[in-house]
Amino acid sequence: ESLDTIWMLLASMLVFFMHSGFSLLESGTVRFKNTQNILAKNLLVITVGFLCWYVIGYPLAFGATENPNKFAGGTGFFMQGLWENKDALRF
Repeated sequence: ESLDTIWMLLASMLVFFMHSGFSLLESGTVRFKNTQNILAKNLLVITVGFLCWYVIGYPLAFGATENPNKFAGGTGFFMQGLWENKDALRF
């Protein structure tokens, strides 16, 4: 299991560096005045992609299912069960 974790971390780092390399390539093909806009757009794409994975992708990929034959997970979605345990929300 630890080798699986190392592989996933390595693969995610490679994707992150691939995206930063594409960001530099894209900013090199535009004029100097547009470089900051291109880099901000790419940062926004990374942020939106992460949030979509956190809210929808991770529970579909790794969420537990009641029926083991289901294709996608069904638990662990964003804020699932938040209102069921109201004592956890109090300080």
